[in-house]
Amino acid sequence: MAKKPKKQSGGTPATVALTEAGTAFTVHAYHHDPAAPSYGEEAAEAMGVSPDRVFKTLVAEVDGELTVAVVPVAGSLDLKALAAAVGGKRATMADPTAAERTTGYVRGGISPLGQRRRLRTVLDASARSHATICVSAGRRGLEVELAAEDLAGLTGAVFAEIGRP
Repeated sequence: MAKKPKKQSGGTPATVALTEAGTAFTVHAYHHDPAAPSYGEEAAEAMGVSPDRVFKTLVAEVDGELTVAVVPVAGSLDLKALAAAVGGKRATMADPTAAERTTGYVRGGISPLGQRRRLRTVLDASARSHATICVSAGRRGLEVELAAEDLAGLTGAVFAEIGRP
């Protein structure tokens, strides 16, 4: 009888996925203020990292299919560009409850990594201009820093210009 693999304790599904993949990453923890108006800008300030290196994970619906968009917190998501990047016609922001249920994460802590159900993912092309970027590690107050190419490889993401300043 084959043994079941041991479940890793500690960490989030995102950090477990990174560890299991053998990907180099750094965890950044900070005190999250529930009253913060922007989770991403709060993370950038708390970590002392430029907001153009901290990326937010947004879930949109493109032609009825949930799609992850990863864009700098310093800007916003261009929904038309996201739809075009995946060959779709129309994109809208996903219902927050559907996003949470599908990814397994809470709003403000959705990570592009370790999602309950892997969604197609688009990473803003600006990520390539940085040696490393930061994305949510799966809960508010926790970020992971890694190379954009590693993030794309682990999520199956395509790079496209989907962010607006």
